[in-house]
Amino acid sequence: MKALGFGAWFPFFMALLIYAGSVEFIVAAALIAPFSPLSVLLICLMVSGRQIFYAISMLEKYGAHIGKKRWYLISTLVDEAFSLNYMAKIPAHLDKGWYMFFVSLYLQIYWVTGAVLGNLFGALIPIDLKGVEFAMTALFIVIFAENWAKEKSHESSLIGLGIALGCLLLVGKDNFLIPTLLGIWVILTLRRPNLSRKLKKSEQA
Repeated sequence: MKALGFGAWFPFFMALLIYAGSVEFIVAAALIAPFSPLSVLLICLMVSGRQIFYAISMLEKYGAHIGKKRWYLISTLVDEAFSLNYMAKIPAHLDKGWYMFFVSLYLQIYWVTGAVLGNLFGALIPIDLKGVEFAMTALFIVIFAENWAKEKSHESSLIGLGIALGCLLLVGKDNFLIPTLLGIWVILTLRRPNLSRKLKKSEQA
């Protein structure tokens, strides 16, 4: 935003209201391009399509039992909030809804603060941050490894890996994410009864 000539108020409100990093880059470019709201909408839907699958994974955690807090949690379900709240081992004496609420709230505060500080002082940072984006990839690798260690059966994880590899080979690295997520969702939904039976048998054993 700084490079495009916008002041600190623009990234402040964009980070506060949009709250999706990739979409903020799209909107920043759209602000200096010819007005085309429909194309921006479609691009944003495609870029943020993965959030739909995060939401499916969090249906139980973000259910009606946590009250009105769920509406804020749903609206702030970004990569970091998903990974932290999904993996959280919340002690029994803590309210799970408030725990997840404050995780999401602090993440949004950091996000907005970082966007504003970046606009004001980013040019003063003397280090090259190229490659730092790998942090998100590393985060999801850790989530996968944690789940793999906890699983009694690795069938669902192996199915996910197989579908991801197949889509990667078929459509390439630039377009494989949405087909992969759709494929995983469809296959695991169809196999859910079988996977549930296997899980119960393993627990009984």
